[in-house]
Amino acid sequence: MAMMRTANPTSNAGTFEDFSVSTERTDAMTIQGTVNKTGLLLVFLMIPAVFVWRKFYQSGDPSSIMPWMMGGLAGGLIFALITVFRKSIASWTAPIYAGCQGLLLGGLSATLEAQLPGIVIQAVALTFGTLFSLLLAYTSRMIKVTENFKLGVAAATGGIFLIYLVSFVMSFFGSTIPYIHESGTIGICFSLFVVVIAALNLVLDFDFIESGVAKGAPKYMEWYAAFGLLVTLVWLYIEILRLLAKLRQR
Repeated sequence: MAMMRTANPTSNAGTFEDFSVSTERTDAMTIQGTVNKTGLLLVFLMIPAVFVWRKFYQSGDPSSIMPWMMGGLAGGLIFALITVFRKSIASWTAPIYAGCQGLLLGGLSATLEAQLPGIVIQAVALTFGTLFSLLLAYTSRMIKVTENFKLGVAAATGGIFLIYLVSFVMSFFGSTIPYIHESGTIGICFSLFVVVIAALNLVLDFDFIESGVAKGAPKYMEWYAAFGLLVTLVWLYIEILRLLAKLRQR
């Protein structure tokens, strides 16, 4: 049951069960250290994203960046799994994961920007606006992370994952789940729901970081917590892009 208490698999509450609060405070996880490492991961993401973005606009051909995007997708998945199972080396794997995601997001963003000018800046603003708004709500205790809250977000996240998995499998047979990927009312409502759930995962990430600090988690967990937060931010950004694209297509 413990594995279901946190929606984001990178930010599971059971992660800290093996850590003792007697960890030396000079070598323990801190909030400021986690914030600093999150900022570094965003820089590691932005550099390859800008590279792929410029490459697309220099060629004007989406196929020219497809290998970079596919490489970023595959590399991101591989290094995400390594980070989850080898948390102690997150200081090496998390930056590589961020770079891979930058390749993917740079290509995705450039392609959508060419079709729908202005959509990227809107998506970036909404993503970070959501991040800081929820951080404020969390630190002021306007949002309380109860066990029921965790279970609800976990259940909703799992349901979304299953829907996307089924849709991915169906795509191999030339089919897909009707309506949810379209720009009609159902598709927009579905995307809005997914954006809300992705945003609520940020609250669980904040709680994960606070719990790690309180339990005296080792210093390398700052990288792991920053990695978990980046995973959620990437998901939220992609879902906001999808929602904005559907709204524009109407």
